[in-house]
Amino acid sequence: MNAYTALMQFQRETEALGQIAGRLGWDQETMMPQGATPQRAEEHGAMANILHARRIDPRVAEWLEVAEAADDIAAANLRHIKRDYERTAKVPAALAAELARTTSLAHRVWAQARADEDVAAFLPMLQKVVDLRREEAAAIAGNTDPYDAMLDDYEPGATGDSLGAMFAALRPRLVDLRAAILDQPAPQALSGAFDEAAQLAISQKLALAFGYRVEHGRIDKAVHPFSSGSGLDVRITTRTNPTDPFNCFYSTIHEVGHAAYEQGIDATHLLTPLGRGVSMGVHESQSRIYENQLGRSRAFTGWLYGQMRDQFGDFGIPDEEAFFATVNRLHNGYIRTEADEVQYNLHVLLRFDLERALMSGDLAVNDLEAAWNDRFVADFGFAVDKPSNGVLQDVHWSEGLFGYFPTYTLGNVYAGCLNMALRAAVPDLDDDLARGDTSKATGWLRGNLQQFGGLRTPVETITHATGAAPSEAPLLDYLEDKFSRIYGL
Repeated sequence: MNAYTALMQFQRETEALGQIAGRLGWDQETMMPQGATPQRAEEHGAMANILHARRIDPRVAEWLEVAEAADDIAAANLRHIKRDYERTAKVPAALAAELARTTSLAHRVWAQARADEDVAAFLPMLQKVVDLRREEAAAIAGNTDPYDAMLDDYEPGATGDSLGAMFAALRPRLVDLRAAILDQPAPQALSGAFDEAAQLAISQKLALAFGYRVEHGRIDKAVHPFSSGSGLDVRITTRTNPTDPFNCFYSTIHEVGHAAYEQGIDATHLLTPLGRGVSMGVHESQSRIYENQLGRSRAFTGWLYGQMRDQFGDFGIPDEEAFFATVNRLHNGYIRTEADEVQYNLHVLLRFDLERALMSGDLAVNDLEAAWNDRFVADFGFAVDKPSNGVLQDVHWSEGLFGYFPTYTLGNVYAGCLNMALRAAVPDLDDDLARGDTSKATGWLRGNLQQFGGLRTPVETITHATGAAPSEAPLLDYLEDKFSRIYGL
């Protein structure tokens, strides 16, 4: 057995154990009894110890030293394994286990604090998470920026400075577009109550319409919708709101985008480093193009209007054109996941700046709520009314996911690039979307991006799919064109 073959057999078992660890997290979010929290924290810690030990096993270093790549696939596998080995080897096993245990506990503390609107109850646990993540990042970063080490967990190759520059280029045009739109009369909003069972029935249709393979997944409910798993077991969650069915519908489409990426990866990459999405930014590009450029398009919302009429009868929106405007209506709101396309990235930039300040020590954990509330007023023009609409709304920081938030906006940028290339490749796409048929779009994405999994770096992945390096310009052009038509700008 040569070194590469031995390494890949060992890696396959590591990947399988990683999937099991992920399923513990899925269960915690969906089905685990509340009283199981202390035991689940120990289970997470035990799995983290096992995975950490495997990733720095001395044999991995020996195999990497002599393994030879026979082709591009082998070279990519070796690149991923070497990167993981070098990063993991810098983190003490005890620290990795403590992080897993603490974030498992912090999740429940956050959930209860959010329910109680009690920021003070969460801050001591958040301080522990921040301290542990700082310690981990410092160990990995060496003489470089620790925040860049955190980013590299989710978007290999990205830096805080490079993203900061991209986001600075986004902000002025987004702010100007938002201001111009809010000066115009708003489209009609939905009103009334929408039966939960009917919402979930449409949600199921939407999942299938966008190609979700339910024989290799399932749809459950969660406070914060998410996708979990890869390969042959990819699960999603959604949520319902009796007065806002769009929350359910577009959460479902968004998570199906994530799931479709994982389900679309070539089966030969199963349980290898290439058998999962290459980065969270690329992952988010799939969920956002499914949700927005496809799901909120004039053509597709015409089909969705018919589905809603079938389920709810006359729900107060007179026709497809008015419905398209309602779906894409700009509105003041607190919640990132419910934000319209124009304002969504402003929510992300707020979080990006605050978490960079937290990690650098420029912002104290005890001052986080005040900093959030001040920034929110500055960006959105009105005050946060309660913590669950402010600093407690997202699960990410309780789970130690610092460096994750900017990948949402990066995913929007990537989606803008992909949409431009898709529309050029499939000029009659709207004819199909008007019938609820997304197969040409999802097939193009699968063939040009999804099937390759982690074969290329994130930037190479987008460049290969679109023929051009990533840029924020296509996203901004798309937003200005779409919303100028809706609002008559």
